[in-house]
Amino acid sequence: MARLGINAAVAYGVPIPALRHLARQLGMNHQLAAGLWKSGVHEARILACLIDDPKLVSPQQMENWVRDFNSWDVCDQCCGNLFDKTASALEKAVQWSDRKEEFVKRAGFVLMASLAVHDKLSSDPHSRSFCLTSKERAWMKGTLSRKRLTGLCGKSGNGIGR
Repeated sequence: MARLGINAAVAYGVPIPALRHLARQLGMNHQLAAGLWKSGVHEARILACLIDDPKLVSPQQMENWVRDFNSWDVCDQCCGNLFDKTASALEKAVQWSDRKEEFVKRAGFVLMASLAVHDKLSSDPHSRSFCLTSKERAWMKGTLSRKRLTGLCGKSGNGIGR
């Protein structure tokens, strides 16, 4: 997993399609998700993001989990499968994108991109303020996939709402 840039102390190499299949079988389960996250196992954390109920995810849980991010794939899976469906998604995207910690900052931008891709910002009048500085765009180009970056910034790379 290290060759893919995935930092995981405990990982078993379970592929994402297998985790998604298991998540469909399990259904939403907030309590199980919390237990899976606490295990610290790489794939268990991704599964937790797939089965947690976004309606039950509190801003405090989001803060706790984002502080535990130590890998780009857990960050991206959590933001794109769970956090973007929570009531605090927009607020956290803005807050986290301004933070210094690598994966917290990444989570902010991935969350913005996920919200943009899923078209949840277009009806929000505040989405027009999601314009990125050239420094932020440069950071993102080095850390986010082209698909996520295009979803967030559009083809011009200037920011949402332009």
